[in-house]
Amino acid sequence: MAQWNQLQQLETRYLEQLYHLYSDSFPMELRQFLAPWIESQDWAYAANKESHATLVFHNLLGEIDQQYSRFLQENNVLYQHNLRRIKQHLQSKYLEKPMDIARIVARCLWEEQRLLQTATSATQDGQAAHPTGTVVTEKQQILEHNLQDIRKRVQDMEQKMKMLENLQDDFDFNYKTLKSQGELSQDLNGNSQAAATRQKMAQLEQMLSALDQLRRQIVTEMGGLLTAMDYVQKNLTDEELADWKRRQQIACIGGPPNICLDRLETWITSLAESQLQIRQQIKKLEELQQKVSYKGDPIIQHRPALEEKIVDLFRNLMKSAFVVERQPCMPMHPDRPLVIKTGVQFTNKVRLLVKFPELNYQLKIKVCIDKESGDVAAIRGSRKFNILGTNTKVMNMEESNNGSLSAEFKHLTLREQRCGNGGRTNSDTHSLPVVVISNICQMPNAWASILWYNMLTNHPKNVNFFTKPPVGTWDQVAEVLSWQFSSTTKRGLTIEQLTTLAEKLLGPCVNYSGCQITWAKFCKENMAGKGFSFWVWLDNIIDLVKKYILALWNEGYIMGFISKERERAILSPKPPGTFLLRFSESSKEGGITFTWVEKDISGKTQIQSVEPYTKQQLNSMSFADIIMGYKIMDATNILVSPLVYLYPEIPKEEAFGKYCRPEAAPEAEMGGDSTSSKLLPCSS
Repeated sequence: MAQWNQLQQLETRYLEQLYHLYSDSFPMELRQFLAPWIESQDWAYAANKESHATLVFHNLLGEIDQQYSRFLQENNVLYQHNLRRIKQHLQSKYLEKPMDIARIVARCLWEEQRLLQTATSATQDGQAAHPTGTVVTEKQQILEHNLQDIRKRVQDMEQKMKMLENLQDDFDFNYKTLKSQGELSQDLNGNSQAAATRQKMAQLEQMLSALDQLRRQIVTEMGGLLTAMDYVQKNLTDEELADWKRRQQIACIGGPPNICLDRLETWITSLAESQLQIRQQIKKLEELQQKVSYKGDPIIQHRPALEEKIVDLFRNLMKSAFVVERQPCMPMHPDRPLVIKTGVQFTNKVRLLVKFPELNYQLKIKVCIDKESGDVAAIRGSRKFNILGTNTKVMNMEESNNGSLSAEFKHLTLREQRCGNGGRTNSDTHSLPVVVISNICQMPNAWASILWYNMLTNHPKNVNFFTKPPVGTWDQVAEVLSWQFSSTTKRGLTIEQLTTLAEKLLGPCVNYSGCQITWAKFCKENMAGKGFSFWVWLDNIIDLVKKYILALWNEGYIMGFISKERERAILSPKPPGTFLLRFSESSKEGGITFTWVEKDISGKTQIQSVEPYTKQQLNSMSFADIIMGYKIMDATNILVSPLVYLYPEIPKEEAFGKYCRPEAAPEAEMGGDSTSSKLLPCSS
């Protein structure tokens, strides 16, 4: 299916992002009219080779003429008018600069592809995240079928064990009867036995043969059943449980909420119950063998191996079934788990994914911190910590809502260990690695470490990760950056916003997909011309959004991240008074400003903006009040508001009136009180 057709089938929230990709520079109407032809051209090549760009541009004008002729035949006056206007605009703007339009189209096509990928991933995650619905993947359907098959085979085995026990009891009774009558003392070949005795012996031998045959059948089928259990267990622990743990990692850094554990618990409990049943059956074989045995007895030959296998399977399943249901987190910072400040309480929760009521109050859990492992010891200057508080609890069903065995630790704190080595821990269940800080000002860099680690590895104890941090791709980083907004607000980042961020990290590029970003570039090195890193700047903007302008962000009123070139392109054709809201690129602490269109005395379009409003100013007055009250002095020395329509054409009062204080707000005039900002040209 053509890319444009796929885009038309997306949900409304993705279509809104699609609409933001297009402007007069490359109108969406043109994308719609010439979709097949546009997708058939190599725009990326044209963006880097002027001769090819010139050829493609003239071909584009020719395609427009052909489409115009079709509209002429259809007598579609509106489309004729729009297409004529589009062609005239393209000719005036790109005839001498065909590479510019090639770059714009190439970027739009790339951003469309990314939007499709994001929508597809979200759909798949949404299906997988449905905890109570039917099995949605073929792999899970097969797993369900295999578990049902195991349960059926275990029940069938139970019936065969009863048959074996009955057959053995019959054999044992007849054998002891003949023995008590002294008839077995004769030659087993029957040389000196009476005919009746020989007949009884033949019947006994037939019973023994049937008994042996059934025993061999049972131990063979048990071996096959244990092999099937091993296969299903590997699917559960190595795939399904591993997938859940990876989804938990992603959820920790703001990704889609993790699937609940109930279905996985049901599967593991079912397998564990079957394993316990088969283990009892193997023990029953031992009892039967102790009562009746003979030369070549298959129980003697095979039962020890069966016993060893089932014990090993059950032990490994139970060890895997202990999971950290809720990762370590400070309650005051629920959106940033895995960062722990010394001396501040944190919580976590452990769960056993085997629902056996008989285990209630029998399992004791102790929280420890890994502090003498080989990897940690190898890092020079590594710090050591002790866990204080109630760090030992008994698992019980009262700490869960569904009868699962859980233990929740609510009052734990870390204290740095000044001396002594401490003991080596031996826990089988590990949380994700945490970053320990001693001051809350270290939170931004600590959270950046959590993002980078969980984005690029699923190793639970890779403490050497940051000795040589691996690089990430822009596709990975873009997704994580969008999550930082969507996880704490109602709106993630659009493709255009992400593209602006990509340009800040990587510089101008036609296609950012696959571009590599180092840890230092993301978090350590200062951005070009700035005295701070990309992450410090972005993290402060995230904080600004959450604390001061959340409602406006959720409404979609804040364009936020937009290049100066793009800003000028979309505002210039608009009437005076049209404005947009964007984040400051020069404020380390996070700032927001507005840019508007005005006409000078000669009628020439001017793009103006103000110095950014920071958190300190927004503490005194809401941003909505600032926008509603902002005025400047016009040419006749009269105070007027330059802000009339929020881009594209929303009346200012309609957008911000409901967020203003009921009482009259002081006017934010240029050069006025502490909430005002200095008028600046857009290029500042």
